Amino acid sequence: MIKRKMTTFGLIMVMCFLAAGCGEKSPLSAKDPVTIEVWTYYNGDQLTAFDNLIEEFNETVGKEKGIVVSSSSQGSVNDLETNVLAAIKGEVGASKMPNIFMAYADTAYTVDQMGGAVDLKNYLTEEETAVYIDSYMKEGDFGGSGEIKIFPIAKSTEVLVLNKTDWDIFAAETGADYTDIADTEGLVKTAQAYYEWTDAKTPEIPFDGKALFGRDAMANYILIGSMQLGTEMFQVSDGEMTLHFEKDVARKLWDCYYIPFVKGYFAATGRFRSDDIKTGNIIAYVGSSSGVSFFPDTVSINDEESHEIEMEVLPCPGFAGGEDYNVQQGAGMVVTQGSEAQIYASVEFLKWFTADDKNILFSVQSGYLPVTKTANDKSAILNSGAKIGSKMEKTLSVAVDIVNNSKIYTTKAFEQGNEARNILEYALSDRASADRSIVAERLAAGQTLDEASAEFCTDAYFDAWYEEILNQLLVFGSK
Repeated sequence: MIKRKMTTFGLIMVMCFLAAGCGEKSPLSAKDPVTIEVWTYYNGDQLTAFDNLIEEFNETVGKEKGIVVSSSSQGSVNDLETNVLAAIKGEVGASKMPNIFMAYADTAYTVDQMGGAVDLKNYLTEEETAVYIDSYMKEGDFGGSGEIKIFPIAKSTEVLVLNKTDWDIFAAETGADYTDIADTEGLVKTAQAYYEWTDAKTPEIPFDGKALFGRDAMANYILIGSMQLGTEMFQVSDGEMTLHFEKDVARKLWDCYYIPFVKGYFAATGRFRSDDIKTGNIIAYVGSSSGVSFFPDTVSINDEESHEIEMEVLPCPGFAGGEDYNVQQGAGMVVTQGSEAQIYASVEFLKWFTADDKNILFSVQSGYLPVTKTANDKSAILNSGAKIGSKMEKTLSVAVDIVNNSKIYTTKAFEQGNEARNILEYALSDRASADRSIVAERLAAGQTLDEASAEFCTDAYFDAWYEEILNQLLVFGSK
C-alpha cells in the first residue's frame, strides 16, 4: 500500500513538472547552460536561414534560460539518415547521438523502435499542441495514442511550376489555357498537343516534338494519385503495412505517366526537373514548393540560344473526379533520449523556432511552409515584415491554399518504409526512361511514333510490369 501511494505521488510530481505546474522549477539555469546539438540536412539558403535563427536564439532566449544550441549539416538526407543510425547503433567511428535530428517519418520510426526517440506529448500543453496544423502533429503518432515523436518545424507540398514565357507563345497559337492543365488527364492531352505543335515547327525533321512536362518525386505521384483514385496503397496499423496496389489504379497511373513519357510528351533528363526547364527540355513540372527557388531565370538551349523566362505557379493537378488529396512532406525534428535538462531545452528551442514570427521568417527565406495554423496564412505571411521575393510570394500563395483547403496526406511509418517508397520512386520512371530511349532509336531509324511505341502500349506489357512491381512490394507488407 505504501509503495502504491509513493508510486502515485511520484507520477503526480512528474506530470506537474512536465506541465510546468505545482511550482516546480525549470531544470535550466543561466549560470550553468545546457548545450544541445541539432543535426540537419539543410544547405544553401536553408542552412543560412536556420543558422541565423539559432544565433538569434542563443543571444536572447537561450542566454536568458541557459540553453546553447549548435547545429551541424550532415550533407544530404541520406547522409543524415546514415549518420543517425550509425550513432544510435554505436558503430565504430560514429559521432555521438545529437539531442535533436531532422528526419522523415520512416527514419524517426526506426529510431523510435530502437528506443531513441522522446515522446514530447507530456512536454507540451494541449493549448501548445493545438496551435500546429493537425496533420503535421499526427505524423509522429506512430502508435495512434496521441504521442508526438516528430516535432514539425517546416513543411512543403507540391505545386505545378510553369515557364510562363514559352507557355504564353504556345497558348497564343493554339488556344491552350491553364484550365487545360488543371487535372492530370488534361495535362496529358495538353502535353500531346504541345509535342505536336513543336514537331510541326520543323516539318523537315519528323517526330522531333518537345516534351511539355516532367515530375520530381515519382513516389508522390503514385501514392497521392492512388489516394485521389480512392485507394491508400500503404495502409499501416501498429507499424504493419497492408498493401493495396490495385491493378485498375496502377493502370490509370501508368496511362497518365508512362505512356506520355514513352511517346515524348513528358521528359526527365536532368537531376531535377528545374534543370530540364533551364535547358528547354520541358516548360512545366510538378515539384516541391520548397524547391521553387531553384527555378531558373533563363533558358539556355545551347551556347548561342538563350532567353529570359518568367515563372508561374499553379496548383498541382489531380485526377479528374478524384478526391482532393495533396502531398504533405518535409522532415520534422526528433528529440533523442538524454537528461531532463537536455530534453526540456530541446523543446524550448523548438517552440521558440515555431513561434509565428520566427517560423514565417524561416519559411520565406528557405522556401518551406509555416507549421502553425495562424502562420500558415497568406495575410500573416505578407504582413509579417519578412522580405519576400516574387518567386516565393507566388509559391507560398498557392501552397498555403493547398494546405488549408485540400486533404493533406503522407504515408504512415512502417518498417522498411523507405525501401518500399524507393521502389515506387523508380518503378515507373526507370522503365519509362529506358523504353523512351528505344522509341527514340526507332524514330531515328525511320519508324513513325505509333510504330516505335506500339510494343510498349499493349495490355500485356502493362500486365508484366504490374506483376513485377506487385511482387517487389509484397516483400514489405501483406496484400
